[in-house]
This record gives sequence, structure tokens and C-alpha cells, in this order.
Amino acid sequence: QLQVAESGGGLVQTGGSLRLSCVASGSSLDYYAIGWFRQAPGKERERVSCVSSADGSTKYADSVKGRFTISRDRNWNTVYLQMNSLKPEDTAVYYCAARYWGTDDGPCVMTLSEYDYWGQGTQVTVSS
Repeated sequence: QLQVAESGGGLVQTGGSLRLSCVASGSSLDYYAIGWFRQAPGKERERVSCVSSADGSTKYADSVKGRFTISRDRNWNTVYLQMNSLKPEDTAVYYCAARYWGTDDGPCVMTLSEYDYWGQGTQVTVSS
């Protein structure tokens, strides 16, 4: 059974950077697409980014495009979210999630309901 766990959140000033990690255990991530989502207080969980299981193709929400970068390290069974030029509106709990394709050419998907496994989240707070 796959488990994913996020880390790397914290408090940062506007314009700062953080790198979030999503570490998987229990299974290789080779057959999973990975997504990052976030949920701010009083708001619905929203998509941030995803990376496919195969060729590493990526997608980003318009709100983070050009500032966030998702990447995967197969050696460490980890997916990263590098967040630069952070804004107060990026403040949220960030979640990583895994979507099992059973094949190493599964696409990147940005729909919450597509994901099977979720972490507990890591808090990111950007002060103004």
C-alpha cells in the first residue's frame, strides 16, 4: 500500500522560496502520476501542479505558472515542488497525492477526484 508524506512547509516572507517534498513509501512511484494541491482557510482544495508517471510531463495552475516547478527524483521515490516568488495568496496547506495508472506512461492529471492516495499536508505561510 502506497503512502505519501509531505514536508518542507514553513513561514516565509513575500518573494521568498520553499521546496516541498513528497516522499513515497510502500511502493515505487514509477506507475503513479503525482499531483500537488492546496487548501487555504475557508476555501476549497485546488490544484497546483502535476507530473506524469512516465516522461515527466507537467502541468501547472495559472496562478503558479512561472513561479513553481514540479520535479521527480526516481532514485529517492520523491517528488518536489519548488516554489519561488511566493505571495501571501499562496498561503495554504499543501498536499501531495498519487494516482495509480499501473503503467509507466500514465498522464498528468489535475483533477482531485482522480487521485487515490493523499498525504496529511504541510503548512505554507507567506507573510506580507
